[in-house]
Amino acid sequence: MFNKKLTNTLLLTFFSASLILSGCGNGGAMPAQTAEVENGSEEVEDPNAYSQFQEEAENAAAETSSAFDSGLTAEYGHKSSYGVPREEKDGKIRSYLTGKMVDESIGKRRPIAVMLNNIEEAQPMSGTSKADVLYECVVEGSLTRMMGLFEDYDDLNKIGSVRSCRNYFVYYALEFDSIYCHYGQSAYAMPLLEQDFVDNLSGLSSEGDTVFYRTTDRVAPHNAYASAKGIKKGIEIMGYDNNYRDDYKGKFTFADDGEIIVPDSDDSYKAVHVEPGYLINKPWFDYDEKTQQYLRYEYDEPQVDAENNTQLAVDNIILQYSSWEEVDDKGYLGFDCHSGGKMTYITHGKARDGNWIRFDGDTGSVRYFDMNGEEIVLNQGKTWVLIIQDTMADKVVIK
Repeated sequence: MFNKKLTNTLLLTFFSASLILSGCGNGGAMPAQTAEVENGSEEVEDPNAYSQFQEEAENAAAETSSAFDSGLTAEYGHKSSYGVPREEKDGKIRSYLTGKMVDESIGKRRPIAVMLNNIEEAQPMSGTSKADVLYECVVEGSLTRMMGLFEDYDDLNKIGSVRSCRNYFVYYALEFDSIYCHYGQSAYAMPLLEQDFVDNLSGLSSEGDTVFYRTTDRVAPHNAYASAKGIKKGIEIMGYDNNYRDDYKGKFTFADDGEIIVPDSDDSYKAVHVEPGYLINKPWFDYDEKTQQYLRYEYDEPQVDAENNTQLAVDNIILQYSSWEEVDDKGYLGFDCHSGGKMTYITHGKARDGNWIRFDGDTGSVRYFDMNGEEIVLNQGKTWVLIIQDTMADKVVIK
């Protein structure tokens, strides 16, 4: 049986200590290979620097998650979704990404994870309002890069602009058993991308000109885009399985249909304005009482989808605090994607603090827990996961 007391003790001990790791085209398109992008061939001082950093995190994760081997409990009387077969009814299935019932043809198909260019010159991006889950994390120079996870992407003709891979985003994509789409990569990312368990579509590989195209309205490298037609063809070319693998256990535990959970425990607090503290784009979220969603802003204005002028909005926000380090003198960053840390879950104007732990290694998923060791239950809908450097926690504003 699940030993909740043991789990709580391990969580408190572990997280209070310092971690070891402080083509299809459209009108005006031109060939995709014309831009200068990272191709993974640059010389680095120590090619193994990132893998050594990550190995330490994986070892720590194995020790921490072992306390949960006998089962998980979730809050509010819910059963954890971890490894539990999804509900299926009348041709629909429970979505791994949003918790909603969706057509089987969509819900049984693996999502795509697309690297998104979030610098100011690349705004507004395209297709982002259709993402079910968004990740954001800093890269070199304190710029942030985003990754959108799309479940129903069939009608998207323009997604992006698409940018290059970073190791940690690959691990985030693996949490959803997704097909990872990127344009370029660093030398550090090459060993990970070559692993059998990583299914990726690269703009610099043989399938690149099929999956991606460039437009003439922006200068490279800010003008590379992907489309549903191109991605599907790329998946076919590469021979990737379209369906979730049989042993995939999911990532989130969601509220029931028609249920809205507003955190009301003693440890919950007001959260109608959220600033993750990123230094360059300076983003924030404001809670809209009417829509009951968080509206996204950055670069001093609403962040919108160029295809429909819709402001990005989500139902849930997760601040995932991670230890990190610079793995070389060029500022390339490593983030702990495995061993765990603190987190804050924000929904419906309220916030609660807790912890995160990754289960099942590289191909497993992060799960989120309250301070009592019970898994947090997310409200159905869209989620934005913001990876926060643990040393930058004092920059976060929630009020």
